Amino acid sequence: MRTTDRFRRATLLALATLAASLAAGCADMKDQPRFEPLEANAFFPDGRSSRPLVEGTVARGHLRDDDRFYRGLDPDGSFVDRVPIEVDAALLARGRERFDIYCAPCHSQIGDGLGMIVRRGYKQPNTYHSDRLRGIEDGYFYDVITNGFGKMSSYAAQVKPRDRWAIVAYIRALQLSQHTPVAAVAPEVRRALEQGETVDIRTPEHTEEHHGSAH
Repeated sequence: MRTTDRFRRATLLALATLAASLAAGCADMKDQPRFEPLEANAFFPDGRSSRPLVEGTVARGHLRDDDRFYRGLDPDGSFVDRVPIEVDAALLARGRERFDIYCAPCHSQIGDGLGMIVRRGYKQPNTYHSDRLRGIEDGYFYDVITNGFGKMSSYAAQVKPRDRWAIVAYIRALQLSQHTPVAAVAPEVRRALEQGETVDIRTPEHTEEHHGSAH
């Protein structure tokens, strides 16, 4: 056998051996011992493979040290009187959208507590237009959205903090829509009402100015 043939055979054998080794290594990495999420592990005293966070650990960007914004509370623990962020047309529009999705099924689109779910037998919530809720602090509404109240469960998982404040601002706009003197209504809206036309009072441009003056 010529030297060239022997070299070619040796080279092919070496490549085949290397390929087999790499394949075996990949298979081992794929099938290496590991614990699935929430799987039991007798190594730790609590028997869990998933380890709890170190006490006091806060994920980056999740400190949430602003109690007024994240909890609706003043330093003394009382509810904040007013929404702690700027209330503008964009925030009211966002509040209306979130309200119609999460709140209107029970509270109705005008906030009187006669939503579609209530009409089908669910317990009726209080109307937003009562004297008590018209005079309550904005932080109270935020707290109810966050933690729930009575039959209402928490919506913290579904609604982000800023959106909760947007809903609170929109609730105030709904309250104003039912208790605003005719003289305070925008001229074009007043003319439409006087002519018997239907006006969507929830449109942000009809509520922004009056909401801002009330706050």
